Amino acid sequence: MTTTPARLFAATCLVVTALLSAISVLTQPEFSADPAERLAAMDAAGASGVVSLLTFVVAQLPFMVAAVAIAVMARGRSPRLAITGGALAVVGGFGHAVFGGIGLAYLAMSGDRANRVALADVVTRVESGPAVIFMAAGLLGTVIGLVLLSIALFRSRVVPRWIPVALWLFIVTEFALTNVSEWASPAAGLLYVAAFTGIAVQLVRGLDSSRELDDEFAPAASVGS
Repeated sequence: MTTTPARLFAATCLVVTALLSAISVLTQPEFSADPAERLAAMDAAGASGVVSLLTFVVAQLPFMVAAVAIAVMARGRSPRLAITGGALAVVGGFGHAVFGGIGLAYLAMSGDRANRVALADVVTRVESGPAVIFMAAGLLGTVIGLVLLSIALFRSRVVPRWIPVALWLFIVTEFALTNVSEWASPAAGLLYVAAFTGIAVQLVRGLDSSRELDDEFAPAASVGS
């Protein structure tokens, strides 16, 4: 994070994962808890369902890079929060990637209407087996990791304060309000893109974990530039 190529790479990953995640959420069909209905919904969604799943899977790799970049940025004043949050977020990205791979299998299964009942039983067995570990790791790792990283960003002051606040609002909107309003997912996507783009802008400007946004450092930053 001390070189321009590294900062540009991290900034690109931040923007790419945010955009891909937003696209995935916006194109995702409504899913039921019933496996047969979920397969039917995936089949009925057509191209939008394919786009949603593929963007979700592809978003995980840049997300893991982005999580590490945020942890490095925030580790100056909050090393424990930043490192723990970054590690949990990477685990979350890995868990989501694994479950996304399982989702690709579901996508292939969804078109077999004649055997949908039998395939629904397969889905039930998959999600009651070891896959549940990765499902939990994806959800809990991402949520808790982002919470800790946003707190570390807020405390470290390496980014404007609105960025961690936007991440908090994203977490509440995406994981608590999506069942309440149909506008929750689009709003969460906008908050996520705004927050990650804001962090990317700070990286491009050359702000890293060794620089703090306070009055004492401002004169030294001017001299260094």
